[in-house]
Amino acid sequence: MRFFSLCFVLAGVIGGVFVRGSLAAHSELAPPREAAGCGCDTLRRDAAPEPAEVRWDSAHKYSEGANGGPRAQMVLIAGGQFWMGTDDPGIPPDGEGPRRLVHVDSFYMDIQEVTNQQFQSFVNATGYITEAEKFGDSFVFEGILSESVKNQITQAVAAAPWWLPVKGANWKCPNGPDSDITDILDHPVLHVSWADAVAFCSWANGRLPTEAEWEYACRGGLEDRLYPWGNKLNPKGQHYANLWQGDFPNHNSAEDGYIKTSPVKSFPSNAFGLYDMAGNAWEWTADWWTVHHTTERQRNPTGPPSGTDKVKKGGSYMCHKSYCYRYRCAARSQNTPDSAASNLGFRCVAKGKT
Repeated sequence: MRFFSLCFVLAGVIGGVFVRGSLAAHSELAPPREAAGCGCDTLRRDAAPEPAEVRWDSAHKYSEGANGGPRAQMVLIAGGQFWMGTDDPGIPPDGEGPRRLVHVDSFYMDIQEVTNQQFQSFVNATGYITEAEKFGDSFVFEGILSESVKNQITQAVAAAPWWLPVKGANWKCPNGPDSDITDILDHPVLHVSWADAVAFCSWANGRLPTEAEWEYACRGGLEDRLYPWGNKLNPKGQHYANLWQGDFPNHNSAEDGYIKTSPVKSFPSNAFGLYDMAGNAWEWTADWWTVHHTTERQRNPTGPPSGTDKVKKGGSYMCHKSYCYRYRCAARSQNTPDSAASNLGFRCVAKGKT
């Protein structure tokens, strides 16, 4: 059994010989797609066993003040009808269209992405071990790794060589095994798989949002707008999201103030009071991935009944229009459920008033 619970363990050389379960040895590297991207949708592991149903003792539910951690604040998103998707897709192969009429019932949503502190409270209360910890490695963007860690890595993702499989990287060590979360407790938790996110939300007496719920919340009541706040990326010169500025992947000029993730709620909320619906970290949704959508009116759609990838929304601090124009409300991407990376997180929702 391999243990990587201590962040200061040395990163192993990731070379030609791999133990079973390591990322690079068992990754299905998708070929570069027609549409440019940051490459995070190519980060894949071999299929992992289906996780067992998560059941927590009721005493471990995420309650006010439990285990020293703050309760996630939620807002009620009143149900309604909206136009989902777009007939003017920024990245057509992603299945952003067609534009279609969808109704969602009321639900509560976290106003922010789940933070390191919140996830730490969950782990302290339950002893949960993430999939990245079980596999022993995760994908990290080259630009945030220390030179000492980079020098020990000999593999990269063929379709996106700035993504490196790093032994010992996980939610506690997000920038590699020589990093920790001590000074970033209010940043979004990263390196969480879809199953990890489901486990947390279940413990918090919630669930992951459907793609329709997520997009409805992202739009904040605005119709036919690109971003949660409107059509201009930087209205009056103000930054509304943690995104990449400069030349991706070589140089982030950090004009928005951040090179990596930012503390949640660092940028203005949308009209529903939700923060970071664009940028900072990608967010898992409940839906299986498909690029084929009906034009018929739907009520509370949940996506296809099965699939190989799960939908993620919102983009991350690595997104730039020239390379990953996926921080629009209609934009979408996908990963296998057991994928984990240094730009992937989540938020939870709960049943609303009926």
